[in-house]
Amino acid sequence: MNPADTVPASSAPPVRILVVDDEPQIRKFLDISLRAQGYRVLLAGDGASGLAALVSQGADLVILDIGLPDRDGHEVLREIRGFSQVPVIMLTVRAGEQEKVAALDAGANDYVTKPFGVQELMARIRGLLRTHAGAMAEAPVVFDDGHLHVDLARREVSLDGEPLALSRKEFALLSLLLRHAGRVVTQPQLLRELWGPTHQQDTHYLRILVGKLRQKIGDDASAPRYIATEPGVGLRFIDGAH
Repeated sequence: MNPADTVPASSAPPVRILVVDDEPQIRKFLDISLRAQGYRVLLAGDGASGLAALVSQGADLVILDIGLPDRDGHEVLREIRGFSQVPVIMLTVRAGEQEKVAALDAGANDYVTKPFGVQELMARIRGLLRTHAGAMAEAPVVFDDGHLHVDLARREVSLDGEPLALSRKEFALLSLLLRHAGRVVTQPQLLRELWGPTHQQDTHYLRILVGKLRQKIGDDASAPRYIATEPGVGLRFIDGAH
């Protein structure tokens, strides 16, 4: 075996890879193959379990099957992108170009069609980890003005020291705005990211969600402290520099 094909031994913790696939044989195969390369492996059999594992334990890379029993893999990917930029490799038995484009447009970093060769997959994993090494080393997004505290990596939001219980969509909206702090995020982009490409005209969904989020974080639409509305354009998270 080429030494470059293995993960170098070091004092650093092993790279964590989350595998989300409903086929037990695929999970077992990937578990054995990845561990043999020195990776730490987390396994999930459906989208909900995969999201829960990513939130609670974290991961340096996700291998995500498109065909999951509880929800479509594209939907899971959209939820992941609501709070994390972790590299994601999509797995599918569908080999069509349209499926590949859809996965990449939704935020996937790479795409592998089943059945796949383990050496090809390992090469893609190493390539992604190298490409994203700098990004993964960056400090997680944390906002704290002494009143509102948001830690996106930990999925923690509190107001004056009291934890806030945000819905999944409310947190996804706050995360999206905070990651683009100071910049306008357009209505079509917000609708696409939060509800999917078929809901880009459903602006009332967004109005209701923004209202609920503002109420929870103590923001006044008439004199916004955190979320500014750019009429007819979109929303902007107000940071100290803008």
